[in-house]
Amino acid sequence: QSCRRAAEGPRAGPEPGRGGLPEGVEYIPTRKKGKNPMKPVGVAWYSLYARTRLGYLFYQRQVKKARERYPHGHSVSQPCCFPGVKILPIPVLSNNYSYLVIDTGSGRAAVIDPSDPLAVQAAIEEEGVILEAIFCTHKHWDHSGGNTVLCQQHGSCKVYGSTLDAIPELTNPLEDKEKVKVGCLTFEALATPGHTVGHMVYVLDGEPFGGPPCLFSGDLLFLAGCGELFEGSPETMLASLDVAVGLGEDTLLWPGHEYALECLTFASLLELDNPALEQKLQWATQQRQEKRSTCPSTLGEEQTYNPFLRTHRPELQAALGLRRGTEEHPDAFRARVLKEVRRRKDLYKPT
Repeated sequence: QSCRRAAEGPRAGPEPGRGGLPEGVEYIPTRKKGKNPMKPVGVAWYSLYARTRLGYLFYQRQVKKARERYPHGHSVSQPCCFPGVKILPIPVLSNNYSYLVIDTGSGRAAVIDPSDPLAVQAAIEEEGVILEAIFCTHKHWDHSGGNTVLCQQHGSCKVYGSTLDAIPELTNPLEDKEKVKVGCLTFEALATPGHTVGHMVYVLDGEPFGGPPCLFSGDLLFLAGCGELFEGSPETMLASLDVAVGLGEDTLLWPGHEYALECLTFASLLELDNPALEQKLQWATQQRQEKRSTCPSTLGEEQTYNPFLRTHRPELQAALGLRRGTEEHPDAFRARVLKEVRRRKDLYKPT
C-alpha cells in the first residue's frame, strides 16, 4: 500500500492565564483526593505538579519506580490490526497507556501520550518504524513526560497538541477539528476541555482501511469512567463527553489509563440492576486477575454501563436521588447529574 508522503527537564510552552481560557471554560482545581499520578491532590499540589519543575521531578520518580515494579509493563496487551493499520498499546508507569499507531504500508508511525520514552522507543525499534508524530492529549507529565527524549532521538518528529496546555516540545499547535496525516493515516484533533483547559482527543479515521474510528481519549474518557475535573466545570466536561459520544457507537475507545476494574466496581454501586454492567464487570475482573489489558471497548458499549455517559438515563438519576427542576434545562440537569457522579467517584475508595 502506498500514498504520497510529503539532564534537564523538558521545555514547555507558556501556561495560559485565565484570560486565555476558551469560552465557557472555568478553572476549578479539585480539592478531593485523587488517583495516580497526583495523590493526594489539592489546589497547591496540583499547581506544583502541572506547572513547575517539581512536577517533572515527581514524574521522573514515578517512572523509575514503575520500571522497577513492572519491568514488562503493568498489563499484557494485544495489538489491534486491520488492513494497513496496526495499533500497539504500550503499558507504562503504574496504569497509563501510550499507543503506537503504525501505517504498515509506509512504516511511518505516531505515538499518543508517550509517558515513558524507553518503553515507547523499545516498541518503535521492535516494530522497525519511523516516528513522525507525537500526539499529546494534555500537559500532565504522565502523558507528556517522554516528549523531550523522543524528540532528541527522532529529530524530524513533530509534537502536536493544544496551545492552551503547556505541552513539552510542542511544535505544531492544533485547533479543534484540525486533521493531521501520518503516512496514509489521518488523525482528527478534537478539543475536549474539562480535565485540563487544553485537553484534546485524537480520532483515527479507520474507513480507508475498512476499520472503525479509533478514539484515543487521554484522560477524557476511560472504560466506565471519565477524568477528574481539574480545570473545568461539569458543564464543560459534559459537552466534551458529548463530543466523544457523537463519534458513533462502533468507535473503538483507547483510554489513557487502565482503570476499568475500579470504574466498573464503582458504577455497580450506582446501578444495582444493570445486566450490561454486571457482565462487563465479570469480564474485567477475569482480565485483571490475569493482568490482561481491558482495551479497547466501544462507545456503544460504554453507553450501556459508563455512568458519565448515562446522565440522561432515568434509572441513574433515580439512583442518585436527583430530579429535574420544572424549568431546568435538560443539559443543565445532566450536568448536575454528572457533578454528583463525579463527586461520589472522587470520594470512592476501592477495597
